Amino acid sequence: MPALLSDTALIFGRYARKTLRSRFQMLFGMLMPLLYLVLFGPLLTRLPLDSDRSSWQVLAPGLLLQLALFGASFAGFAIIVEKGQGVVDRMRATPVSRLALLLGRVLLDAALLTFQAVLLIAAALVMGLRAPVAGLLVGFAFVAVLTVALSSLSYTLAMRLSVPHAFGATVNAVTLPTMLLSGLMLPMTLAPGWLDTLSRFAPLRHPVDAVRDAFAGRYATTPMLYGVLVAVGLTALAVTVGTRAFRADRA
Repeated sequence: MPALLSDTALIFGRYARKTLRSRFQMLFGMLMPLLYLVLFGPLLTRLPLDSDRSSWQVLAPGLLLQLALFGASFAGFAIIVEKGQGVVDRMRATPVSRLALLLGRVLLDAALLTFQAVLLIAAALVMGLRAPVAGLLVGFAFVAVLTVALSSLSYTLAMRLSVPHAFGATVNAVTLPTMLLSGLMLPMTLAPGWLDTLSRFAPLRHPVDAVRDAFAGRYATTPMLYGVLVAVGLTALAVTVGTRAFRADRA
C-alpha cells in the first residue's frame, strides 16, 4: 500500500504540473455547461418542470454531471498521444504499479473537474440557484466519483485504439445517447412512458436523480440510494478494467 500511494502521488504530480501550466485547459471543459447555464437556463425559469424543485434545481445538477460525462469521456485522448510518443511503454517498463498508472491520471481528472464544478455552481448561484450546502457537497462528490469511473473507461478505450478519430467517433457514439437518456437537461419524468422506462437503463439516470434530490435537500430517498450504488459500482468496475488495460501488452 505505501508503494501504491507513492507511485500514485508520483503520477498525479507529473500530470498536475502539466495541467497547471495550461490555465486554458483547466477552464475549457466547463465552457459547454456554462453556455447551457447562461443561454438555456433562463428559458426554464417559468416552466413547471417539477412540483417540488425550482428549474435551477433541475438544470444545475444535470449540468454538473454533463461536465463529468464529457470532461472524463474524452480524457483518453491524452493516452493516444502518449502512446504515439512512446511515453506509455516507457512507464510500463518501470516498476511503477499499473494501478498507480491509472489512479494518478483519474484522480487528477477528478480534482480538475470538481474544481470546474465549483466554478459552475458559483455561476448558477449568481443566476438564481438555491440549494443547501450539504446538497452542493453531494453534487461535487458525485462529480468526483463519476469522473474516476468515466475517465478509467476512457483510458481503457484509448489503450485499445491507436487512431484519434476512431476514439473520438466511439466516444461520441456513446456519450450523446447517454446524455439524452439520462435526463441531464430535463427530468425524464416529462418523457413518454416508454422513454422514461428506457432511460432507467442509462448509467447516469440514477446519479442525476440523486443529485437533484440533494439540491432539494432530500437525502434519504430511493433515487439517492440507487444513485450511490450505481456510481460506486460503476467506479469499481471501471477501475478494475482500466488497471487490466495498463497491465496488458507489457512493455
